[in-house]
Amino acid sequence: MSASDLSAALWQERRQLELLLFRLDTQRLHVQAGNLEWLNFMASEVETVLDRLRFEALARSVESAAVAAEWGLPAQTTLVELISAAPAGPWAEILREHLDALRGLLARLGEAARVNEEALRALPLTGRPGPAGAAGLLDQLAAAGNLDRSVAVIRRASHPLLAQYVGWEQG
Repeated sequence: MSASDLSAALWQERRQLELLLFRLDTQRLHVQAGNLEWLNFMASEVETVLDRLRFEALARSVESAAVAAEWGLPAQTTLVELISAAPAGPWAEILREHLDALRGLLARLGEAARVNEEALRALPLTGRPGPAGAAGLLDQLAAAGNLDRSVAVIRRASHPLLAQYVGWEQG
């Protein structure tokens, strides 16, 4: 394991964060267009990316701990600390680029999650066209369940361990 393995892991994590941002943007567009029948599918898409991100975060943690040990640092060293301790050569600059990109993605994801949650919470669940009677009630209950699930999934989009690793404070 080496700094190049850590860089590759950071690239993978960045790609998954970008995919998460894309999924959140897609969800927002569907909500704005009134395509509420897709809420459940969009929540599943976001959950799939979040599951992949857990794996990528684990891979990054392993690679980061190995580099930290190689550079004489504790296993729980942050990316900022790795940059400060990087040996002469290109690694400080390469890791700094990852740091800046990850912080930017975290900021964009935080904003996207906030906007999506607000849009979802503003949705009217009653008065929508649909069947009357018991079927209408079931449709409303399903819509409310899908809405609740979508909000819960969006709340999982924050990545506090990654934020801690890159020394990023939400403001």
